[in-house]
Amino acid sequence: MPQIAQLPEFWSSQVFWTLIFFGITFFVIGRGMVPKVMETVELRDKQIADDLAAAQAAREAADKQEEAWRERENENRAKAQALIAEAKAKAAASTEKKLASAQKRLDKKLAEAEAEIEAARASAMAEIEDVAAEATQEIVARLSGENVDKSAARTAVKRVMADA
Repeated sequence: MPQIAQLPEFWSSQVFWTLIFFGITFFVIGRGMVPKVMETVELRDKQIADDLAAAQAAREAADKQEEAWRERENENRAKAQALIAEAKAKAAASTEKKLASAQKRLDKKLAEAEAEIEAARASAMAEIEDVAAEATQEIVARLSGENVDKSAARTAVKRVMADA
């Protein structure tokens, strides 16, 4: 086989060109491209880390702002509740004053009405006493035939009514 006999002649040249090709490839890729790629990867890693740190800082700032907003909101709510309570107290006091005034007017009218009723009762009692005294005079006159003095009849009627 003649191809096997030619092998040593071509082998050295193939090894030489292979070493040249791999050497050039090593220097071009290994020394030229790989460091640039690694530098790019490191820059991207650094940028991602920086972005994550910035995002975390922004989240913390947002949380602080939200907490401050909640505190302000709670303070405002407490102030509003205080204003509402104050307004309710004022309204209750005003209503209390109006009710007291109305109660005074009603008490005055009630006292006047009671006085009128008492006067009417006294007047009615006087009329009843007068009617009873006259009836007593007539009854005594009819039954016994005697005339009874009006003042005596009135005194007798008052005594009987006081006992009743």
